[in-house]
Amino acid sequence: MSFGQSLSGLAAAAQDLDVIGNNIANSATVGFKSGTATFADVYANSRVGLGVQLASVNQDFSVGNITSTGNPYDMAIDGPKGMFRLQDQNGQILYSRNGQFFADKDNYVVNAQGQRLTGYPVGAGSTNLTTLRVPVGNIAPSATSQMTSQINLDANATVIDPVVTPFDPTVASTYSYSLPITTYDSLGNSHQLTQYFAKAAGTPPAQSNWNVYYRLDGNALTSPTDAAPYKMSFNGAGTLTSPVTSALTMTQPGSANALAAPLNITLDYTSSTQFGGDYSSNFSQNGYTTGNFAGVSFSPDGTMMASYTNGQTQSVGTLALATFNNLQGLQSVGGGAWIETSTSGQAIVGRPGSNGLATVKGQSVEDSNVDVSKALVSMIIAQRTYQANAQSIKTQDQVMQSLITGL
Repeated sequence: MSFGQSLSGLAAAAQDLDVIGNNIANSATVGFKSGTATFADVYANSRVGLGVQLASVNQDFSVGNITSTGNPYDMAIDGPKGMFRLQDQNGQILYSRNGQFFADKDNYVVNAQGQRLTGYPVGAGSTNLTTLRVPVGNIAPSATSQMTSQINLDANATVIDPVVTPFDPTVASTYSYSLPITTYDSLGNSHQLTQYFAKAAGTPPAQSNWNVYYRLDGNALTSPTDAAPYKMSFNGAGTLTSPVTSALTMTQPGSANALAAPLNITLDYTSSTQFGGDYSSNFSQNGYTTGNFAGVSFSPDGTMMASYTNGQTQSVGTLALATFNNLQGLQSVGGGAWIETSTSGQAIVGRPGSNGLATVKGQSVEDSNVDVSKALVSMIIAQRTYQANAQSIKTQDQVMQSLITGL
């Protein structure tokens, strides 16, 4: 008679309880994947087995609930296929579903263990993986080169004869409407460009004309001039028929101590109209002043966008996700991370949303996928298994005592 089978049962039940207890302990751990102990019988040449042994602890890689955090560096992988690719201080590559990140003192995107998030640098088609870093410097200014003005000029406006009433920006009766727009020079200095619209004589109903005059900070432009203003012509349906763009040239923006490069702006009037209604305007321009780093955000395709105080944004990299042919072959190294093994196969790396990989959700994290209620039921079953094996040992001990007593 042997106590080995029951002892192995006790050990197996204890190991099962350890796995379940670990699941419950990590039920609030971000990105944690619950484990399940699997067992196998111990082979024997005789018909009576030698007990049970732990075969493996399998991970459940199903997706946990996604919770919003408000932290711009946090990310949740929104799907089952994908893991964050991390690099530790020794250069070892690890993989995790825990998307809690922040910027360290060197501006690298790291987790609580100091492992750096990896991805792709900026550049079309870049496939070289690197550690992602937040650029905290200023963004250089950009001079205005394109402007769009979508306006409606009232068809019932009074005609202003430029011979009788020469244009004067200080006299409101010499023009019908004005539209000020802020523009920027090559040094990032702002300038107010004002468009003045004055209805001119035409040949109604076939054509209506408007003269457009310009001032930059109150000064006349190099081109067009007041003597030869830009002309807008509309047909009887109120559609703009003249060239839809006006080329503006300003030779000396800036100041006496810091002269900026001359401004050359293409102003697009596409979709402007002349209808019998109130004057309205909608405009945009592509220039901006210098800006300080304000923060980052991550788009669903993993693009890391830096935002600046001047309202501009720019891509500064794209995070990489990895998946494996055999997730169960990964080796857990603690801290919510795994490393690849020969059993898992090599990592298949790509951008979020590509080749079947999941997308990411910014300012969010993936909760633990532990079902506490289910774990508690499993714990009760494991406890009863432990008690049953303990009773088996007790029964065998009683039989042994009876045999000894009978001798």
